[in-house]
Amino acid sequence: MQYHSTRGTAPVLDFEGAMLAGLARDGGLYVPGEIPQMSREDIAALATLPYEEIALRVMLPFTGMSEERLGDLIAKAYGGFGHTARAPLVQLSQGHFLLELFHGPTLAFKDFAMQLIGQLFQDAMSRRGDRITIVGATSGDTGSAAIEAFRGLDAVECFILFPHGRVSDVQRRQMTTPVEENVHALALDGHFDDCQAAVKDMFNDHAFRDRVGLTAVNSINWARVLAQVVYFFSAATSLGAPHREVDVTVPTGNFGDIFAGYIARSMGLPIRRLIIATNSNDILHRTFETGDHRKEGVQPTISPSMDIEVSSNFERALFMAHDRDGAAVTRMMAELKAQGGFTISDNAMAELRSIYGSGRASEDETMATIRRLHETTGEILCPHSAVGVKVAEEHLSDCPMITLATAHPAKFPDAVTEATGLHPALPERMVDLFDRPERQTRVANDLDALKTLIEGRL
Repeated sequence: MQYHSTRGTAPVLDFEGAMLAGLARDGGLYVPGEIPQMSREDIAALATLPYEEIALRVMLPFTGMSEERLGDLIAKAYGGFGHTARAPLVQLSQGHFLLELFHGPTLAFKDFAMQLIGQLFQDAMSRRGDRITIVGATSGDTGSAAIEAFRGLDAVECFILFPHGRVSDVQRRQMTTPVEENVHALALDGHFDDCQAAVKDMFNDHAFRDRVGLTAVNSINWARVLAQVVYFFSAATSLGAPHREVDVTVPTGNFGDIFAGYIARSMGLPIRRLIIATNSNDILHRTFETGDHRKEGVQPTISPSMDIEVSSNFERALFMAHDRDGAAVTRMMAELKAQGGFTISDNAMAELRSIYGSGRASEDETMATIRRLHETTGEILCPHSAVGVKVAEEHLSDCPMITLATAHPAKFPDAVTEATGLHPALPERMVDLFDRPERQTRVANDLDALKTLIEGRL
C-alpha cells in the first residue's frame, strides 16, 4: 500500500513510512493511494467477532504487515480497556444508539488510536534500533491519550502542547501527573489552533525535523485515522450491516474521527450519511451551509476538545472531493493561511454534501441535552457527546442512527454537575488523580523558544 500527500509533491511512502513521518514534507497529509474494499460477506462475518479480530481484518490491508505481527500489537493495545466489548452500543431511543468510546485508559475515544500507535511506534523503532521525538498539539484528549500511550517507552520522547487554561482539570492532570521522564506537558499561552500551528511549523522546518527525529501523533497521522475506522465497522455490524444502512453522527473538532467514518464507508460499509456535529465554533457547519470555509475566531466552550477552527483533517476530505488534486488543495490551504478562508467549488461541495450532513449545538442546547438525556434515559453525557446527540436527533429517520460518545462524563465534571446536579465519578483506577503532583512547563507562543526547549530536553 502506497501513501500520497494531499498536496501532491512529497515522496510516496509505505504505511510505516507515512506513520513515522506524520506530516508530509510538503505540508500535506498522507492518504492511501487506493482504499481496500470489503465484500458484503466479509463485512457480515465481522458481526460475531471480538473487537481485536475486527481491527485486524479491517486494518491489515492498509499496513503491509504480517497478520501475526499486527494481531499481537492490537492485542497489547486493547488489553487494558475497561469493557470487554471495547466499544459497546447503548440504545437511547427507538433507532438511536450511543457508541461508548470512553472505556480506554484515559476515558476518551483517542485511546483507540493512541494505544495502538504507541505499540506500532515502539515496534518500528525496536526493529530499526532508533529513537523518535513526538511533538503533538491537543485540545485535551489527544494529549492525555498520547502521554498514556508513550510514557516509559524506550524509543520515544514525547512533547505535548496544550492551550493553557483551555482544557478541563481532568484532561490537564492526565497530562501533567505521569512521572516518566520521557513525557513532557507544555502549557502554551494561546488556543488550540496556536498549538497546532506551532507543531506544523516545526515539521516544515526540515532541518529541525531531521535533527530531532520528529514525528506526529495528532490526527494528522494516518495511523491514527486508520485505527478509528475499526469502531465504525464494529458498531454498524452490530446493528445489521451490511444488510441495512446506518447513519453516524460524530462530534467534530479536527475532522479525524469523521474522516475515519468516510474511509469505512469507502471500504464498503453501508453508512448512508456522516453527520458533522459542531459546538458554537461552527466553521464546518457554516462551510456545509454556504460553501465558504472562513475563520471567525475561536470561543472557549464547555466542550473544549471541539474549540477548533483549523480542522486539519478536513484537508483530506477536500483532497478526495477534488478527485485527489493536490494543487487545488495547496491553493486552498494557502488561502486559509493568508486570507483566513476559501470558497469550495460547486462540484466539490456537491460531492461533500452527498456524503456529509452537519449541525450545531449552542452552549444552552448542549446543557439542555445533558439534562434531558439524564432525566429520560439515565445516561450521563459529556458535553462533546451531548453536542453529538443534539445534532443527531435533528437527523433521525427510518435509518438507525449511531452517535459517537467521545469521552467519559467524569472528564468534564463542572458542566455535567451544573446540568444534572450529579458529580460524575472517575473510575476506581483514577480516584487519586487530584492527589498526584503535577509536572508541566508554561511556554510562550514562540516557535523558536519551543524548538530550543525541545532540543534542550533531548
